[in-house]
Amino acid sequence: MFLGTHTPRLDQKGRLFLPAKYRDELSGGLVITKGQERCLYVFPTEEFRRITDALASTPVTAKAVRDYSRVLFASASDESCDRQGRVTIPAKLRDYAGLDRECVVIGANTRLEIWDAEAWSQYEAEQEPAFAQLSEEVLPGVL
Repeated sequence: MFLGTHTPRLDQKGRLFLPAKYRDELSGGLVITKGQERCLYVFPTEEFRRITDALASTPVTAKAVRDYSRVLFASASDESCDRQGRVTIPAKLRDYAGLDRECVVIGANTRLEIWDAEAWSQYEAEQEPAFAQLSEEVLPGVL
């Protein structure tokens, strides 16, 4: 499970230090792909395989599944951390997410998300007022 908020910087070669506490879980490889709201999703390879298997079991006749799968898989990139814990983010994905230098890496349960720092700040400010109200809708009877 990935938790927390971290603020690494992207270097000139497009590399980002992943938080040390996540490196063991990502040591078997990772997949970076487009996420919603112009962030990037980072999945451990095993979790991405689970998603792949789930999508493979859906009918190819479903247009929404085809559309989502095309974008998800076409933008996906197999990566691994170097010995210093850095991962290279492909240029097309950096452009998609508007990543320049200041980034935010958030834990989002089974994945990490990489955001441009300003975009994350704006998203968080917009979502904060609704957060309390959403708990009943998202987790009825749990919280």
